[in-house]
Amino acid sequence: MIVIFQSQAAGDVMMFGDVARRLMEAMGKEPGERGIVTVEQLPDAITRLKALISADRTAHAGRQEEDLPQYEDAESGGKRPYVALGKRAVPLLELLEWALKKGKPVVWGI
Repeated sequence: MIVIFQSQAAGDVMMFGDVARRLMEAMGKEPGERGIVTVEQLPDAITRLKALISADRTAHAGRQEEDLPQYEDAESGGKRPYVALGKRAVPLLELLEWALKKGKPVVWGI
């Protein structure tokens, strides 16, 4: 499943469903097929995502590329190349920051 985060402030951000759910939770939102981060909720969501990115970078600090897994489990049951959650969060963080600057909410759906 693919989840698309959208705002009138910037371009769409598409993510695998399992990654999107983890990021929704990190933002303090209830994971679901559809949702919204209101303009009023954007500062808190941004702060939470920045904390997740920082924690992820700290967890991976000093690790060499060859020390990281090459693949991770996909929600479809297969494998996909490993990408740290903090790296996956950056495009969503940028969307939230643009939305805050422009005063527009961020919505998502499948």
